Amino acid sequence: MKTQAAILVATGHPLAVVELDMPVLKAGQVLVEVAYSGACGTQVMEWRGDKGEDKWLPHCLGHEGSGVVLETGPDVTKVKAGDKVVLSWLKGSGIEAGGAVYDWDGKRVNAGGVTTFQRHALVSENRLTLAPQKLPLELAVLLGCAAPTGMGAVINVLNARAGQSIAVFGAGGVGLNACMAASFGEASKIIAVDPNPERRALARAFGATDVVDPSAGDPVAAIRDLVPGGVDLAVEASGLPAVMAQAVASVRQQGGRAVVIGNARHGAELVLDPSVFNQGKSLMGTWGGDSQPDRDYPRYAEMLASGRFDLAALLPERYGLEEADRALQDLAAGRVGRPLIDMGRIGS
Repeated sequence: MKTQAAILVATGHPLAVVELDMPVLKAGQVLVEVAYSGACGTQVMEWRGDKGEDKWLPHCLGHEGSGVVLETGPDVTKVKAGDKVVLSWLKGSGIEAGGAVYDWDGKRVNAGGVTTFQRHALVSENRLTLAPQKLPLELAVLLGCAAPTGMGAVINVLNARAGQSIAVFGAGGVGLNACMAASFGEASKIIAVDPNPERRALARAFGATDVVDPSAGDPVAAIRDLVPGGVDLAVEASGLPAVMAQAVASVRQQGGRAVVIGNARHGAELVLDPSVFNQGKSLMGTWGGDSQPDRDYPRYAEMLASGRFDLAALLPERYGLEEADRALQDLAAGRVGRPLIDMGRIGS
């Protein structure tokens, strides 16, 4: 069987749309016909080479998607042919089957346990979750990364409670999901910080009570004007070390907590005034919002399907597979919050 994929051949160069030969399914692998793929900052970093030396080139890309199971390999019990599924980089129950290796005109093309910038993918059983019936596949794609990371940071890591105040640094796909979770959790103040005016407008549409333009002045001072003494909680979703420092600076003394979601460039360093810890503040990390797919995705799906927010506005731009490179360019430039690669779309 052959399939089409947008692969990374060399960092800093456009993606190549090529035809791949699919290997035989091995134990624990599932053949999925991908319907939609999201894209996030991780793919931008891989594409630009921001993660340092890439030892796996050429390789497939993408770690959040949705689709339909076509075939299962030996020992797979979690899903069956015909099931609609979410593809996610976060590991749930099931077999960890490792990555796949595709053939491209005699050359090896590597792939991890899940990849989604392709029409068909071999996926480890533990990277699949049954898609919720309440969400169409084009929206269920958010469960692959953006929702569990952003919502999970607020719910699982920060354990946000009603009445608390929160600042969200970075209003991309992950940050907007953090805003939604805070809104569902009845936060008293939800302050979105982003230099992009379109993203600030989106943040208001997705639950932010206030927005701050960090290019107009000190965002920490602006937050303290809105919440004297600092917010209870902060989410950093930009990947910039300077913003990570701002996040912890923005929370209140004696119990304020900040969590870092964003991925910094390879070699970057975070500089902090150590007095923030003497002030009783905490700086936390997370692995995908500490989300467990089988436990948490149904809950996130309920929030996404509630109708409270217009999710179409979060995925406003659709791209065909052959436009995957443009999707990454637009994401990197801040022209789109979350690109949606539609495998049924013919690119312009």
